[in-house]
Amino acid sequence: MNTITILWQRQLKRYVRSRARMIGSLGQPILFLLALGFGFGPIYEKAGGGDYLQFLSPGIIAMMILFTAMFGGIELIWDKQFGFLKETLVAPVSRFEIMLGRTLGGATVAVGQGVVVLLISVLAGFRPHWQLFPGALLAMFLIAMLFTALGTAIACLLDDMQAFPIIMNFIMMPLFFLSGALFPLSGLPTAVSVVATLDPLTYGVDALRGMLLGVSHFALATDFAVLIVVSLFALGIGSYLFSKTEI
Repeated sequence: MNTITILWQRQLKRYVRSRARMIGSLGQPILFLLALGFGFGPIYEKAGGGDYLQFLSPGIIAMMILFTAMFGGIELIWDKQFGFLKETLVAPVSRFEIMLGRTLGGATVAVGQGVVVLLISVLAGFRPHWQLFPGALLAMFLIAMLFTALGTAIACLLDDMQAFPIIMNFIMMPLFFLSGALFPLSGLPTAVSVVATLDPLTYGVDALRGMLLGVSHFALATDFAVLIVVSLFALGIGSYLFSKTEI
């Protein structure tokens, strides 16, 4: 467990040192929050949906966590190319512990970024139910664990840093847009509804809305059960692929 803690701390320190990256990663979610929240707000309200900023904010928080977590995998490719990974893998510890430490570090960073977006949303007018904030933190952490493990698993299969962002965007954008982050899940066409149900991020967004707003499309028990099962599955796949990584 000491190895896991060390790798966890190393991932955190590496990201914190890159302040420009931390600040720059906030640009897209803030743009979505302000442009869509205030731009489509009057239309959404006239359609009887209520305050769109209230509905949108949990989805943007999930978006921030998704992007931060998935792009954490590029550090693995960087380490492979410059030989830093070799120093880690020669240590007398299991590769599962190394994978778990890296995943926990990336997930913690992603949750931190999600909390920052939550605070920015509050400044913009979002009014969450703070009494359920611990549950929201748990949902954020499960989302972060899931997609950090997935990003690392994909990075294990790649050696080209330039190909990684292209593949990540190809995966992340459908996950985000079909998760119900921007629109309600009720009343969708059957095909879209089926795809949204198969999207794991859907349950993360729904859990955040349930914790922060007190409303959810699925039962909260279903949301958390799906997140836990899929997170463990992604961690298992990532650990297997990481164990096959050659240095």
